[in-house]
Amino acid sequence: MARRRALQAIYQWQQAGQNISDIEAQQYLDEIDADYASYLDRSVKELDHIERAILRIGTYELKHRLDVPYRVVINEAVELAKTFGADQSYRYINGVMDKVASALRRKEKRPSNT
Repeated sequence: MARRRALQAIYQWQQAGQNISDIEAQQYLDEIDADYASYLDRSVKELDHIERAILRIGTYELKHRLDVPYRVVINEAVELAKTFGADQSYRYINGVMDKVASALRRKEKRPSNT
């Protein structure tokens, strides 16, 4: 439920065009966007607003919520894309989030040698 609310809040902010400096201080948007931007096939600004919001939420969680397993973060992002995104956007989100998880959660994604 918290992810759903966060998605709706970010989407509303993006659509309303409010002052970004108020949000940047809390969301670290430049840093978050940079963490996933290299895995996109287009610029961050060209992303659909829903896709951008989902990637921001997921990337934030992968980076700052280490108590949440990376698979849960990816799954929740995919579910949000299925619910709120375009028909096939969940596939795009899944691919990008998997690459972000590989970069930000290397130790967690690495298979154990036991």
